[in-house]
Amino acid sequence: MYYNDYKEIKLSGLGFGAMRLPTLDNDAGKIDEKSTAKMVEYAMKNGINYYDTAFGYHMGNSEIVMGKILKNYDRKSFYLATKFPGYDINNIKKPKETFEKQLEKLQVDYFDFYLFHNVCEANIDAYMDEQYGVFSYLKEQKDKGRIVHLGFSTHGNLETMERFLKKYGKDMEFCQIQLNYLDYSFQKAREKIELLEKYNIPIWVMEPLRGGRLSKLTDEQEAILKKQRPDETIPAWGFRFLQTIPSVKMILSGMSDMNQLEENIKTFEEKKPLNIEEKVAVNDVVKSLLANKIIGCTGCGYCLSGCPHELKIPDLIALYNELKFTGNAFFVQMKVSEFPEDKRPQACEACRNCEEVCPQQIKISEVMADFVEKLKQ
Repeated sequence: MYYNDYKEIKLSGLGFGAMRLPTLDNDAGKIDEKSTAKMVEYAMKNGINYYDTAFGYHMGNSEIVMGKILKNYDRKSFYLATKFPGYDINNIKKPKETFEKQLEKLQVDYFDFYLFHNVCEANIDAYMDEQYGVFSYLKEQKDKGRIVHLGFSTHGNLETMERFLKKYGKDMEFCQIQLNYLDYSFQKAREKIELLEKYNIPIWVMEPLRGGRLSKLTDEQEAILKKQRPDETIPAWGFRFLQTIPSVKMILSGMSDMNQLEENIKTFEEKKPLNIEEKVAVNDVVKSLLANKIIGCTGCGYCLSGCPHELKIPDLIALYNELKFTGNAFFVQMKVSEFPEDKRPQACEACRNCEEVCPQQIKISEVMADFVEKLKQ
């Protein structure tokens, strides 16, 4: 296992994510504790020293199970991370009660790393509202030593990230974003990296293989990569891409079985960042993955001025592309719900003002209509 320097400590290159633990009867709430314990034991023996969970993972049971298992190890031998569940306004109203509950569930008296969970368009106002005092409470816990390092995770857009950073950036020690070679351009992860680097904030990575989507490619796509590195596994390419980015200090993987864990640990025995030719190969795979599957919106914004409802058309098209490419209806529904009701795709009246000025000649009205139908399905 290779390690990255972070402040005064060394973090294993690979972190153990506890969002996709093995389960019983395909029930997300029933964690297979025996199998999970064996995985943690193997991870510990092979150098993983970072364990990441959250209040809501596995229907609230991830923290409980990880607390039971990690209790068997020297507290100084690993770093524990969890997150404040600000996706629920009821939690935002009671930061002290929620934080204390997490300490109890994980059976510890401090957290090495603690995050504002998923700062996004739906919760940023509440997170920043001083009447709830989430930041002031967490800052107090840090001052008391019950949080060693304070950071945030986000699936929000650049504007939301910048709002949060302008207010709290000087106190944020790390940020966890969805980052992989597909989302580097597809979900504007490159711009998020640049924003975080502007604030000198190290990057923690979630979804390095996009929920497993980048673990299995077509024969043609695999051939593009194998031509460059014949002995590299396909999942390893996702990790090698991330090892190329200097500001990435932690790569989290939610591993569901021992085989995945063993393979990933083997990959992380050493860093093997991509060279220029290999980056080109990865980009060719991305083009192949997205070919004929997404709308080619460049986000130029010309469409915005003519919309009578002031819809954020580029943002909506980006979500449409996400739904069309991945079929991840839950995520897209969640993101659409963050828009005011009169700013959702249903509000499009097909006036076509936007289409008259679109340099890409996108039939935006047809896209919005199809988006509405897909959301219904």
